[in-house]
Amino acid sequence: MIDALRRAGLSRNPVASGRTDAGVHARMQVLSFRVVEPISTPELAERINAHLPPTMGIALAKEAPPHFNAHWRAELKEYRYRLVTADAPEWRAAAWAVGALDLDQLQKTLDLAVGTHDFYAFHDKSSVVRARTVRAIDVRERAGLVEVRLHGEGFGRYMVRYLIGGAVAVARGAWTREGFSEALSSGSSRERPEQLVRAPAQGLVLWSVDYPAADDPFTTEERERAAGVPSTPPFCAP
Repeated sequence: MIDALRRAGLSRNPVASGRTDAGVHARMQVLSFRVVEPISTPELAERINAHLPPTMGIALAKEAPPHFNAHWRAELKEYRYRLVTADAPEWRAAAWAVGALDLDQLQKTLDLAVGTHDFYAFHDKSSVVRARTVRAIDVRERAGLVEVRLHGEGFGRYMVRYLIGGAVAVARGAWTREGFSEALSSGSSRERPEQLVRAPAQGLVLWSVDYPAADDPFTTEERERAAGVPSTPPFCAP
């Protein structure tokens, strides 16, 4: 990205709303940076995209309030994780093929994570240990494709993938909800249980990043329609 900005004639470095792991998709990653060059806002996306690989692109460029910071002003993030329980070839590269699952167990297990925890067992040790709040987790299923939607104020490194991996282990009968709950409440007093595996990266999408109304450069329609974003997996809804 930095190289593309330089080749597009932009001198300032961007601030991202957060980082995504290698192999994780982002439907709406937000960047903020100052433009000191004589380039119009509508022209920015086209100039930057000309220097990006085909797997990456700027969908929309908007002028933001002077105090806007893509990272520090973010107040809510939505991640979506896709699981394949039946044959769905179009989702093969954008979902985790898990086979049969008890979806009721999956939802009830993930419900345990809603609220405020330190999630110590559920994120990489490189992340700061602090309280994080998950506001909601919803499981939806359609034609063999399961979509898990997670809304939270912030997530540690690999946190979503460990939550999914642990819940899938319970839904497969390889772990218990009691074990999952104990891992949530153990804090830093014990190591990560062996049943708590990290879900593969390809099933995860950073779907949306929300900002306070006074700061948000994007309209509701721009968020929902996401013009410029492909309408194929993993960027389409099931």
